[in-house]
Amino acid sequence: MAQMAEQRIDTDTPVAARVKPRIVPKAAPVAAAPEEIRRGRGALSNPSGRFETERREAVDDGWSVLEDLPVFKTTVTHERPKTIITRNESPDISFDRSINPYRGCEHGCTYCFARPTHAYVGLSAGLDFETKLFVKDGAAALLERELSAANYQPKTIAIGANTDPYQPIERQHRIMRSLLEVLARHNHPVGIVTKSALVTRDIDLLGPMAAKGLAKVALSVTTLDRKLARSMEPRASTPERRIEAIRQLSAAGIPTTVMVAPIIPAVTDAEIETILTRAHEAGAREAGYVMLRLPLEVEDVFSEWLLVHAPDKYRHVMSLVRSMRDGKAYDSTWGKRQTGSGPYAWMTGRRFQIACERLGLNVQKRRLRTDLFIKPVREGAQLSLF
Repeated sequence: MAQMAEQRIDTDTPVAARVKPRIVPKAAPVAAAPEEIRRGRGALSNPSGRFETERREAVDDGWSVLEDLPVFKTTVTHERPKTIITRNESPDISFDRSINPYRGCEHGCTYCFARPTHAYVGLSAGLDFETKLFVKDGAAALLERELSAANYQPKTIAIGANTDPYQPIERQHRIMRSLLEVLARHNHPVGIVTKSALVTRDIDLLGPMAAKGLAKVALSVTTLDRKLARSMEPRASTPERRIEAIRQLSAAGIPTTVMVAPIIPAVTDAEIETILTRAHEAGAREAGYVMLRLPLEVEDVFSEWLLVHAPDKYRHVMSLVRSMRDGKAYDSTWGKRQTGSGPYAWMTGRRFQIACERLGLNVQKRRLRTDLFIKPVREGAQLSLF
């Protein structure tokens, strides 16, 4: 196994002096960690977070017998946040509040737009994001307290908009389960997005909520190619299990949506119609899509994966990505960040729309109810006589 030395780069040096022009390598990046220590992970390397005072890059120094590097294992840190509901004012998404039970995500999707959030805790958007996870203890109690606030007005809470609430560690920690129990008890609407078939575990809660118009679930299906999925999103449920989850949720009366997300140019875009057809056959009646987004560190994480797993497509994929973002890898402009612009983006949107019309998807958009909400009684508060 090759020894990986660390190279320190002083971030006080002017950017122009220390950043090399971006080129297309002919081989895997030298920063890639050996496969033996990252098996089952999506990212290939673990670059320093963007807020660190110094930048470190792993480099193979040629000494292959000095010592073995440790395997990247999943570690969990317990944190106790002060609040659990996150608010947003983004005009291009359908919700204004969300909950993230976990920080980081073990699924390891190489394209995950949430990876840069790990920089806020001094960690890497690469392998750290999928191996150093944070569990939000006491989330259910916090949620109940926030729902009981005198000025709280119910609207659909989105769960899974950032990291996946049903990632593997949910089996042990059950934070998502505890949140659903609170929402069910108080008749609060919830919309869930996940890549995991583990969501079917909670059909006993979601079924009765859906019968009241309080719950809907979206399954994200990036590809139906199991081999591609294994390398691109290594610890997420297989594509077939996600389709089966749609079938089980639909059979239980829970409104299901298929998210063709992200659509990766020249990699998964040929599967749009097939994914929609399979999901419709399984019972999905709504659908959405998101074009590949590569904000901040995600560009490098995804590019490294692409260079190793599909090097012959690298130039073509990145050319199409930039054609949708005015020559950049990412454009955060509201209304454009999720769909892109330009001829390729327009064509992809039309393909998606035509397929949905043919299948009868999105004929009716299910709106969740808020009028059934029962405000929790705050601890120590006087009970109502009526």
